[in-house]
Amino acid sequence: MTSRFHRYAELFKQPGPWCTVYTDISTGTVDSLHAIDVQPENVRRELEGLGASKADLDAVEHAIRPAEGLPDPVSRFVVVRDGTVVIDEVLPGPLAGPSRVRVETVPDLTPLFRHRPEDFPYVVAEVSRDGGEIRLQYASRGRAESQQQIEGETEHLKKFGGGGWAHARWQRHTEDVWRRNTEEVAEQIDQVVADSGAQLVVIAGDIRARVLVGEQLAKSTQPLVSMVNANTRADGSDAAELEEQVDRSVGEVIARRQQELLERLAEQENRPDHTAVHGIGPVVAALQQAQAETLLIDETSLDTEAELLVLEAEPWIAADQSEAETLGVRVLDRVPAHAALLRAAVLTDGRPVFLPHGALPDGTEVAALLRWSATPAG
Repeated sequence: MTSRFHRYAELFKQPGPWCTVYTDISTGTVDSLHAIDVQPENVRRELEGLGASKADLDAVEHAIRPAEGLPDPVSRFVVVRDGTVVIDEVLPGPLAGPSRVRVETVPDLTPLFRHRPEDFPYVVAEVSRDGGEIRLQYASRGRAESQQQIEGETEHLKKFGGGGWAHARWQRHTEDVWRRNTEEVAEQIDQVVADSGAQLVVIAGDIRARVLVGEQLAKSTQPLVSMVNANTRADGSDAAELEEQVDRSVGEVIARRQQELLERLAEQENRPDHTAVHGIGPVVAALQQAQAETLLIDETSLDTEAELLVLEAEPWIAADQSEAETLGVRVLDRVPAHAALLRAAVLTDGRPVFLPHGALPDGTEVAALLRWSATPAG
């Protein structure tokens, strides 16, 4: 299990009540600035009406604040328990679904998983002829995981403007300086990719430096590269343009990964040993046996009224209160089906993925890729 999912698994095991808030915190207009000013008080009042404790109210009110340094639109997802902020995620982009303010027996992390339907590491490198900045980021997080600055040689960095033999010699020397600087940047990018397992490398900056860095990357890194025409290291540059292009590149990787999952689903459903299932009943049965490797949910299933039971311990989820379903484990609550399915997937070391409406075949709302066959060999 990834550290991200492991963290959520531990969270799901803890008793409530939980306060969850998913809201827009954009500050781009006069109206939105006013809304941000009164938002903490409004959220507090709404949670108070739902029975939240004073400690939780204080924690949420303090957490709901504008995000600095990120272009609009931007959203925030906050989860609080026992007066402690357990999750506080700033999520670039508009809300992926309706805003929510709730007090819950178990936390519904659907907004967080929907906002970024996939999580993977990627690298953003802003390069110039004198070095660069390299950031390791994750698709599900707004902030950089790590960041490093590389300062290369600056002496004789600019080309000599004269002519003759001296001119040619200085030109070659300058090109050598550029190449050494960009080689150092490329080496660091390769190291970050190797250490993190990054699946995308976005390179921005001076056009000549971008080319040199790209040429000097390891062969294993080069297929991951997306060159973007944005130079934020130049005076007067606009960081929002780079962020927009990075988001587009991340979106392309997400779409490709989702397509690969759909192809696996089609292939595994057609195999004689049936290592994939679809529909609420078969998927719940697979989750109860910790059989689901990847859970695929049509995001529009969030709009249905279907509900499932969440249990205090294994098998974590049940369709009804019969002994055959709950195995005698205490029922914590009846919750929307998507929230129960997501929780059970994380608690059984599965990977939940939300897909665009219609991506799953034949109107299917939920499916699962299995770790072993759904039907015993006979």
